[in-house]
Amino acid sequence: MRAALLALLSSLLLTCLPATAQDRTTIGVGRLFTNDYFGDGKDRWHTGSYVLSWMRASGGTVALPETPGEVMEYRFSQRMIAPANLVSPAPGDRRYAGVFSIGAYTHFATNGTEISLGTELVAVGPMTQTAAIHGALHGVLGMPQPSPAVLAAQFPNAVYPTIAFEAGRPLTLGGGAVLRPFVQLRGGDESYARAGVDLLFGSNFTRGITVRDETTGFLYQTLEDVPDTGLSFLIGADVAKVFSSAWLPAPSYTLTPVRTRVRAGVHWQGKNIGVFYGASWLGPEFTAQPSGQVVGAIQLQLRF
Repeated sequence: MRAALLALLSSLLLTCLPATAQDRTTIGVGRLFTNDYFGDGKDRWHTGSYVLSWMRASGGTVALPETPGEVMEYRFSQRMIAPANLVSPAPGDRRYAGVFSIGAYTHFATNGTEISLGTELVAVGPMTQTAAIHGALHGVLGMPQPSPAVLAAQFPNAVYPTIAFEAGRPLTLGGGAVLRPFVQLRGGDESYARAGVDLLFGSNFTRGITVRDETTGFLYQTLEDVPDTGLSFLIGADVAKVFSSAWLPAPSYTLTPVRTRVRAGVHWQGKNIGVFYGASWLGPEFTAQPSGQVVGAIQLQLRF
């Protein structure tokens, strides 16, 4: 099964590469940092992540093309998933997962619908060095570090080939607002079907090329020179039916019937600096999880 999925992923990547691939240049780099310390002030579950999107296309590209493969995103991300207590977790809480992924996505628009299609290799375990980084950062900040018992129970080394798809249809409203309903499908490390909507105000979210953060659901801008100066806002929500999760494996965990997220954020763009902050409420993901959590998201853009 895994060999077949790898073959499928390779085929998809090859079909997304046009003959003019050698003419691509870097058109932007998008980044987003998330941490629950900047949300509800706690250190648990989806406790931290960092994602970098390296965008490649023909020079001068400032919007989605009609042809797949013309815009390619090479995505690198690292996530820390942890129990609520890093020293002595409660029985039944989730296990520590240090996750690193690398992927390739193509983004395009057809008949008014924006499409994102891509593949990732999602690695977990001590080989990702995520737990070591987590512990070092907490040591510098004087915060609790993952205990030997937590590290001993973390997920072992594994790699999950993953495929992801999103389709969104932006609808222009009065006053410059854009309503963007969307659907997502993912298979691999987590397999789910998701539907949601974002309400977007301002050029940071209604222009350029935005991509979606896996943890919080936030759209983040990848083209630094596109937004006008001023404020942009985003609010959104979505629900997902999760069929399986490598991070919450059965029968040790029972998944909640639906997974819910609600988010809001603001972006300020100056002449040379852009700053985004948002907060995303993530509902419980397994039945033994006592509550949801709030995760903060930060983006800093610099123009040179």
